Amino acid sequence: MDASALLLALRFGDTAFPSGGFAFSQGLEGLGAVSGARPDTDAIAGFLTEQVRHRWGSAERVTLVQCHRGDGDLDAIAALDHDLDLSSFSEPLRLGARRNGAALLATHLRLGTPGAAAYRARVADGAAPGTLDAVQGLLWRASGLDEASAALLAGYQLVTGGLTAATRLGLIGALGAQQAMPALLATVAAVCAEPVASDAEPVGFSPFSDIAAARQARLPLRLFSN
Repeated sequence: MDASALLLALRFGDTAFPSGGFAFSQGLEGLGAVSGARPDTDAIAGFLTEQVRHRWGSAERVTLVQCHRGDGDLDAIAALDHDLDLSSFSEPLRLGARRNGAALLATHLRLGTPGAAAYRARVADGAAPGTLDAVQGLLWRASGLDEASAALLAGYQLVTGGLTAATRLGLIGALGAQQAMPALLATVAAVCAEPVASDAEPVGFSPFSDIAAARQARLPLRLFSN
């Protein structure tokens, strides 16, 4: 990764960058309702590892990489976007992916990123769901981020977003989150080292995460949207 790509990844990965992800816990808020106990650091790390290995790596990452390779072909990207949306069994997580994608599109529209306005119009017309990873692949390519860096950045955001949600929920301290992060990021790196075939389809199986998201949606008081 050259200096410009590194700085671009740091910019997009900064929590100050307005991507809208702060409102989502990806089901983590419902973890206690599933396990019947307050999640500790090991439970949180296991929950995030499952998402990285068995959902993000084989589904969201696949779509992100293929949309990045689409090089602005909005028809091809919309088809991949639909495939990813249909592959998600969990309604809270599926709607969360759309809302995150919409937030990222809105930000890049304001920034003038090529393709943002046209794809946002497709989403508004119902021609594409606008899932987060499809939008990331489109916009990060248009911004000049290479494929490998884009995948690593998305995995990094998944991990840090989950740990930040756990911190906001009072399940883990800031130091505990940092202690859990190296192993989780190593998992991201290992997953990203796996090649993505041009005809690969998004396939994920993370039932524990899906159940936790469903339980979270029924909580009487919630901090996050999912």
